Amino acid sequence: MAQDNKVNLPGGFGGLTRFSEEYESKINLKPTHVIVFIILIIMFRIGLGAFF
Repeated sequence: MAQDNKVNLPGGFGGLTRFSEEYESKINLKPTHVIVFIILIIMFRIGLGAFF
C-alpha cells in the first residue's frame, strides 16, 4: 500500500532552474538610474511640446 502514494516529478529537476550567480553584465543599471532617466525623457518631451 505504501507504493500507491508514490509521487512522480517531471524530468529536469522537477521544474526547478538554477542560474549562475556569478554572471555580470557589461551594463549595470540601478533601478533609481532607470527611473531618473525615464523622468528626464518625459521632461524633455514636455519641453519640446511647450516650445515647439
